[in-house]
Amino acid sequence: MFLAWNPTYLVFALPALLLGLFAQMLVQGAYRKYLQVPNAAGVTGVEAARRIMRAAGLNLRVEGTPGALSDHYDPRSKVLSLSQGVATRASVASVAIVAHELGHAQQDAQAYGPLRLRSGLVPVVNFTSWLGPILFLIGFWLNVIELSWLGVLIFAGAAVFALVTLPVEINASRRALRLLEQSGVLVRQEEMRGARRVLNAAALTYVAALVQSVSTLLYYVFLLGGRRRRRG
Repeated sequence: MFLAWNPTYLVFALPALLLGLFAQMLVQGAYRKYLQVPNAAGVTGVEAARRIMRAAGLNLRVEGTPGALSDHYDPRSKVLSLSQGVATRASVASVAIVAHELGHAQQDAQAYGPLRLRSGLVPVVNFTSWLGPILFLIGFWLNVIELSWLGVLIFAGAAVFALVTLPVEINASRRALRLLEQSGVLVRQEEMRGARRVLNAAALTYVAALVQSVSTLLYYVFLLGGRRRRRG
């Protein structure tokens, strides 16, 4: 995108980029470290899922999914999808990730408001996240400021989605720690500390996503403000 070559872009984008890189390094490091730390109960991710579901009164289908750190819960199909590394390893990291996704399942079962809001925003954001920048660029190229502002307004949906996602993920991690303790999957304090580090590192990636969305939005507004001052 040609706007990225504007030196001012770095003022807005660089902090978000650095935070995103740091968050990815942190989550990858925590995941690799605690994937090698066995849990005292000796339960794999799949076994932990079954134990936690029994304790929480959840009844979900568990399936495999390709890739690493691709684990997720689908509220539409009520399916818990686990990557091979998480499903088959009896580690602190694997059960922490499983518990986090089951935290989302518990949110779903209890009709947790922010999760329902986020689920409702998904189809909208899938559309607006690419339409907004396109309208902004067309308006900027053609000097049709009203069209650019429309693009900014539409793109703002991505920032709203990131803002809604953050408390959903933090709440799921809090639920995860309670589920791990209540189900007896993790019994030692050092195991709980390790699980908390994995979950906190993952939460930082959502903070980075929010910062990135907001910084991009502010950059668009900055450009349009400068264009309006030149026209005036």
